[in-house]
Amino acid sequence: MAQDISERNNFAYLTIALVALLFITAVVEQLQSHFGQHMVQAAVVLALSVGIWSVKGAGHFFLTGMGLVLLVLVATIAGLILDWSGLVFVRLAAMLLYFLMMTWLAMRQVLFTGPIDGNKIVGSVCIYLLLGLIWGTLYTALLVLSPTTFNGVRAGMWEDNLPDLLYFSFVTLTTLGFGDISPAEPVAKFLVYMEAIVGQFYIAILVASLIGIRVSAYRPGNE
Repeated sequence: MAQDISERNNFAYLTIALVALLFITAVVEQLQSHFGQHMVQAAVVLALSVGIWSVKGAGHFFLTGMGLVLLVLVATIAGLILDWSGLVFVRLAAMLLYFLMMTWLAMRQVLFTGPIDGNKIVGSVCIYLLLGLIWGTLYTALLVLSPTTFNGVRAGMWEDNLPDLLYFSFVTLTTLGFGDISPAEPVAKFLVYMEAIVGQFYIAILVASLIGIRVSAYRPGNE
């Protein structure tokens, strides 16, 4: 399976991993399972591992099945140690760093390597999902720091708050603005309107440019 991954299809794996992460967090919140926190942690670790495994250039070791398994084990153990030690911010900082790294790697491949193809269109979707995850992680860290950061969210364990704040992040990114969750403190308000601005500019500039380049490539004389 790992041998089939290339720059022609790697974003499909990353997209599946990110959507699975979002779906699992929603299911956990819906069921309110006692094992919910562990399920969310497992989903995060799996998404991180598949992301590194699928993005070319992150290291050939991670493109092997054994590398993926070892990465999952190491990330899981490290996360448990951080949680048991009370180092929640370190855990969230690691997640944020990963999402930022994946966003940069995805943007570099989408924007700066070769012609536009179907995989790069899928990559632009990955970047959009990653933007929502970046801000959702930031919101979660803010809520851990200050329980009154958001109206409509009861502060608790970061795993419990993550589904609500990911929902709020994507609602903000798409500027839907349902109003059931809202920022209550200045830093949170700043992050919210910055996310809304980034979301609109992303769609208007990046995605439109990708589609425009792809369409122009099929015009007569450009083949």
